Amino acid sequence: MVERVVDWFRAEARDLPWRRSDASAWAVMVSEFMLQQTPVNRVLPVYEAWLDRWPTPAALAAEPVSEAVRAWGRLGYPRRAQRLHAAATAIEEAFDGVVPDAYEDLWALPGVGEYTAGAIASFAYQKRHIVLDTNVRRVLARVVTGTEFPAAATTPQDRRIATALLPDAAPDAAQWAAASMELGAVVCTARSPRCDDCPALKLCRWVADGKPAYDGPPRRGQTYEGTDRQARGRLLAVLRDTHGPVPREELEAAWTRDVTQRERALASLMSDGLVTEEEGEMFALAH
Repeated sequence: MVERVVDWFRAEARDLPWRRSDASAWAVMVSEFMLQQTPVNRVLPVYEAWLDRWPTPAALAAEPVSEAVRAWGRLGYPRRAQRLHAAATAIEEAFDGVVPDAYEDLWALPGVGEYTAGAIASFAYQKRHIVLDTNVRRVLARVVTGTEFPAAATTPQDRRIATALLPDAAPDAAQWAAASMELGAVVCTARSPRCDDCPALKLCRWVADGKPAYDGPPRRGQTYEGTDRQARGRLLAVLRDTHGPVPREELEAAWTRDVTQRERALASLMSDGLVTEEEGEMFALAH
């Protein structure tokens, strides 16, 4: 399976800037933060602008976190910008401004978990680690276990399967990580898998079993309209587009459909450290 998928990847991989030979470890790290729950087409313009402005961790760490949140734009989940700024600061302070290559050091950085640490180590430094994002786990679930969708979170079984498939040589393991992720992103997709185009088609247990429908726990849908997330986004957009404090009235005008929801959204933004209240009921991005 590994060889087939890697051969397919060499021929079909998308040309993405963080995959190019001149991409720095910092560029890879930025891409991994941005790509969490955000599609590639939305990430690309923000990623390029971000690296133009902050080509190194030191450059980002030198500016206030409010600028990171402002530059994050409409990628969603703005705490990622806050955590990326905190990670850049930690890299500058603890690693002389160089993104560490050790898995344990990466995992210790703010905003970096099991998957992100493995991805940065693999893609930036060609290290041998399992890399399990949702796309990879879906490929393994279908091909190896014959289930349409993986569990909601990474399981010990996921890790066992991924470890068993991991090539011995570090560069090969890194390429397999990228290839399996790409396969899940563009072919073995959640909603419309293109099985006839899949290099693992003849090995896929799910296909061999007749593509049985998922019968596990209910899967969460990605709703947005009318949610607290949308309300937070509207309020944050007002603050992001203004340099300086904003009066409460401007925030009230940004979300009029539900006063209680608006206040809850504002309180959560302040609790997350993204927004601060200043004198006279004025609000601003946290510095």
